[in-house]
Amino acid sequence: MLLREVGYARPGSLAEALELLRADDGARALAGGQTLVNVMKARAGSPDALIDLSALEELKGIELGPDGTLELGAMTTYTQIMESSEARARPILGEVCAQIADVQVRNRGTIGGNVCTNDPTNHLPPLLAALGASFVIRGSDGERTVPAEEFFLGVYMTAVEQGELLTKIRIPAGRSDGFAAVTLGVEGTYIVIAAAAVNGAVRIALGCVDAVPVLLTPAAADSDAIRSAIRDAELDPPSDVHASSEYRRHLAEVLAVRAVNQASERS
Repeated sequence: MLLREVGYARPGSLAEALELLRADDGARALAGGQTLVNVMKARAGSPDALIDLSALEELKGIELGPDGTLELGAMTTYTQIMESSEARARPILGEVCAQIADVQVRNRGTIGGNVCTNDPTNHLPPLLAALGASFVIRGSDGERTVPAEEFFLGVYMTAVEQGELLTKIRIPAGRSDGFAAVTLGVEGTYIVIAAAAVNGAVRIALGCVDAVPVLLTPAAADSDAIRSAIRDAELDPPSDVHASSEYRRHLAEVLAVRAVNQASERS
């Protein structure tokens, strides 16, 4: 399906991009475009203007701090994460990025676009929630940092407001992480996702069971504690043609145990 006529701008600086977004309530940031363009083709969204962020070097790059904190620019692509020596400080990032779609999508898609879209079936929102990531957002009033627990607000909704941009994602040090999921086919949509980090405390984030990643902190890394924490959360996932609510609850327990076991094996 052809796109309707839409305005387009490719700013050369972050300040210019923010000004363009503030000036037009119908403007939307264009990162890799792997989701937004398809949404526009399906007429599920119709922005008045696209603000292309591809020229903004300020939003690119991967840095590893002396304390082990990993900082990724929002316009960093999945392929760049997979190939980065710095990103190997948190190996699960590259491993999960390698599971996203195909080579073409991985070369274009960005970590910022993935999390700001916040499709419940996306790989990275639950992973970053489990890793304890924080999100740096820039707007006209300056910069603010939002933890993962407060960043994801609903389906296609995040703490990034109109006229603002996600600039960086910060991930604390740690290596004992795991990821388990069930998909429809080899590269199909996820039915349930479980990500886990076992670095002292246990953090589990579940995807596809709610509008936002469900973060849990079981008392221990054993199967009984994990299953108990999930049951106490009283999940009410949606039913659809692919899986019933009951099956998704069952998968959430199974996959959470797998993710934690994988994380524990790496500790």
